[in-house]
Amino acid sequence: MESTLSDAVVGGADAKDLESLPLPGTFPAATVQARDIAMFDGVDDKDVRKSLYVEDVPMPELAPDEALIAVMASSINYNTVWTAMFEPLPTFQFLKQMGKAGGWEARHDQPYHVVGSDASGVIVRTGSSVRKWKVGEHVVIAPAYVDEQDPDTHRDGMLGAGQRAWGFETNFGGLAHYAVVRASQ
Repeated sequence: MESTLSDAVVGGADAKDLESLPLPGTFPAATVQARDIAMFDGVDDKDVRKSLYVEDVPMPELAPDEALIAVMASSINYNTVWTAMFEPLPTFQFLKQMGKAGGWEARHDQPYHVVGSDASGVIVRTGSSVRKWKVGEHVVIAPAYVDEQDPDTHRDGMLGAGQRAWGFETNFGGLAHYAVVRASQ
């Protein structure tokens, strides 16, 4: 029986073995759907179990400054609850805004949002410009999604115009089998 990438991660495979296995075309993730944005309008009981789905989503291509993490632990936080309630505003507005920037950012504008701003796991792939992180390393993901080319970010990551909350204002968050993060996270 062939080993899958997920099996190899759980089994503690080394970097060489992880790199030799193909990425899956899809993977399970907790999502909210753009079609559901109005589901809680005028409703007092905003039970997020109604808006969260576990479904297979397509594996996104990695940008040069990103890493693909096989998620080993994740949790629900306020960002997840707000996303699933579509409050204080639907996160799809953030994803659309990212998509308008074009390039790699366009991948974030999807009819689904993979939620989750907390995660840890194992790096299974890195983009072509990632220097400090290697396949097989165990990481805890910082939720600050910043633009490393913004001069204000170098003074204070929270001051940069491109600063976002990963998994809330970006897609491909941590409540999934795989998460996409910037190397700076």
